[in-house]
Amino acid sequence: MFAAQRLPSSLTPLDVAREALLRELKAVAANELPPLDTLRCEADEMPELYSWPPHDSAAVDGWALRASDLVGASSYTPLSLPRQPTWVEAGDRIPDGCDCVLDEDTIDAAGPTAQAFAEGIPGQGVRRKGGAVDVGRIADAWRIGDIAARRPRVRVVNIPGGNITAKLIAGRLREAGIEVVSVEAAARDAASIGRQLDAYHCNLLIVVGGSGVGRTDASVKALAGRGEVLAHGLALQPGRTAAVGRIGQTLVIVIPGAPDQALSAWWTLALPALDRLTGRQRGTVTLPLARKIASSVGIAEVALLERAADSWIPLATGDLQLETVARADAWLLVPGSSEGYAAGAPANAYLLRK
Repeated sequence: MFAAQRLPSSLTPLDVAREALLRELKAVAANELPPLDTLRCEADEMPELYSWPPHDSAAVDGWALRASDLVGASSYTPLSLPRQPTWVEAGDRIPDGCDCVLDEDTIDAAGPTAQAFAEGIPGQGVRRKGGAVDVGRIADAWRIGDIAARRPRVRVVNIPGGNITAKLIAGRLREAGIEVVSVEAAARDAASIGRQLDAYHCNLLIVVGGSGVGRTDASVKALAGRGEVLAHGLALQPGRTAAVGRIGQTLVIVIPGAPDQALSAWWTLALPALDRLTGRQRGTVTLPLARKIASSVGIAEVALLERAADSWIPLATGDLQLETVARADAWLLVPGSSEGYAAGAPANAYLLRK
């Protein structure tokens, strides 16, 4: 079960959003590739991921509170709070003394004394401080693979707060020989972001961060001001706040800034778009599942798999904690029309590394 978060009133099925993204996308013309040394150079230094997040942070937009202060609160018996709550955006550091994040409509902070209309539990809406992770294996999860002789041009726009993800994406694009322009918006407001949405000289525009509907999330608003939003709020877990759109003839993908949330949108939206632009076909490895995978109908979920002998062992579904990504050998998309897969069922999974 995922944490509640304010989103557009209805979620677009992943396959509908992806079809809208890919419908008119065609492979770019083949070019002679530059020398291998040029292909492999990276302008951005690989970011540190030994502990991510470096502190407890908000997983959703909402009010940061202490769960013990909310005992007994309900819509029938509002509870006066001993202190004013703090509003946090997804990715913000959790204030000292707080251990949960509640939705905006569960708290009335307008008066002199804030009131709560729901209880909370420790850890609700919170992404705990990360432990040590294998940086190389995490970076491999963003790998693009061989792109043959077609080199699309991609513009990566980093919204402040998404630095790690933007660097990983730009680095992997350059490593694959794709022409990349990487820029950063001066601030998180729509005007600052809009000034960086220059789509006239690229085949694909990837915006990293600001994809939610929090008070400082303005990437989709900026996209709407410059072009067309095809879908925002996807039936995809994780990655529900991702968006796809168009500016002129250029396709745009807006993905969350947090690495664990962004991976889902990268795998299910960005890589298919790059496949179409480069004319390649990624293969899968089919093995039986050692255990069943349970999934919620109506929501497409990403499952992480570990290979053991001649089977896939499910590690997690709908949850891409970085330490689990570091262990995983492959990923599998469980479509929204499915309740999951039974043990022993063949699973067509995409490899995370060679």
